[in-house]
Amino acid sequence: MKPEELSEQLIGWRRDFHQYPEQGFLEIRTASKVAGVLEKLGYELALGKEVMAEESCMGKPGEEETKQHLEWALENGTDTRYVEYFSEGYTGIVATLRTAQPGPTIAYRVDMDALPIHESEAADHVPNQAGFRSAAAGTMHACGHDSHTAIGLGLALRLAENKDQLSGTIKLIFQPAEEGTRGAKSMAEAGVVDNVDYFIASHIGTGVPHQHFVAASNGFLATSKLNITFKGVAAHAGAKPQEGKNALLAAASAALNMHAITRHSDGSSRVNVGELHAGSGRNIIPDHAMLIAETRGETSEINQYVKEQVQSIVDGAAKMYQLDAKVEVAGEALNCDCSLGVAEILKQCAESHPKIDGALLESSDSSGSEDATYFMDRVQRRGGQATYCIFGTELAAGHHNEKFDIHEDTLLPAVEILFQSAKKIGRISE
Repeated sequence: MKPEELSEQLIGWRRDFHQYPEQGFLEIRTASKVAGVLEKLGYELALGKEVMAEESCMGKPGEEETKQHLEWALENGTDTRYVEYFSEGYTGIVATLRTAQPGPTIAYRVDMDALPIHESEAADHVPNQAGFRSAAAGTMHACGHDSHTAIGLGLALRLAENKDQLSGTIKLIFQPAEEGTRGAKSMAEAGVVDNVDYFIASHIGTGVPHQHFVAASNGFLATSKLNITFKGVAAHAGAKPQEGKNALLAAASAALNMHAITRHSDGSSRVNVGELHAGSGRNIIPDHAMLIAETRGETSEINQYVKEQVQSIVDGAAKMYQLDAKVEVAGEALNCDCSLGVAEILKQCAESHPKIDGALLESSDSSGSEDATYFMDRVQRRGGQATYCIFGTELAAGHHNEKFDIHEDTLLPAVEILFQSAKKIGRISE
């Protein structure tokens, strides 16, 4: 396929995924369509529960929500040949291409999920103008994962077309539920990268200028996403207040004290209570409360320290108000330490691309979190190399914003750089 034809195909894929966004562990339509394309290209496919450890899925929607979304997916153009693999919300895909030449095993990871955001209806919003604004109320691709999925398919196409130029084995990992750092751990625990020598994850945007490239994005913080519930006893607030056990006050006490956790001398740490839900009426002692919170740390050890402090605070608040409390981990990620060897290869590929104005080997500017770190850590612990690279692009608004949109001319260079990296890495063992 000629570059201009591939560019058009990438834009078409990206706009389709943008118009039909699906949140984490609900990517039924997306995964089905991806599987259909990969099958036509001749890839060996492992789908759903084959590549996901069920017990390691965090923050997965319940059965009823999944069933309802399955109906939506079937009504909106899913590939019915594959929907059975994903119908329970296990939506991961690993596509394998085995070349005729010996060489390393290389894995490329892209994510597929959208966010719980209502997309802008403004007249100047390009997806609205061009007719691919989200068709799912309250759900939007506001972080670029629609582009990532399209890039993954474009890479799959280029690899399949040029299989005779490649060496070793190449795996393409299409991961669900990156938002909330929920999906990668289940795939890593299923062993999908246990035989991988080189691992590359990528993202678009994240503050990197248009037509620039970062080969090793360090600085991701380890994180834990926590759902904290308090269960008390309801009572009449006027007649019998002493019979109640106030879950709202316990939650409020915990929230205040979590923000007072002593910082760690070994590096940066974060804690945030983003939501508090409690009570059912002004004259009722609240018998239930929930905190939606997160911790972060410059290292996994620092994050664990903050997480343990949160647990102690929750236990203390529960004891103080004589009620029950529970802390549930709804998502988690490790800190990031990229391998500069494979990053240097990516940098060289980017530097030789005519659309890239600047390529940086390493950056530690990020202060967010990413669950691709589970894959990276697993590969590195087994002696392999792993990196997380960024393709800069012009953004209409920041990530996780209702007006988020990317410059679509970033898609083709991303595919071409990743394809060149596969060729170059494959030659290492020759």
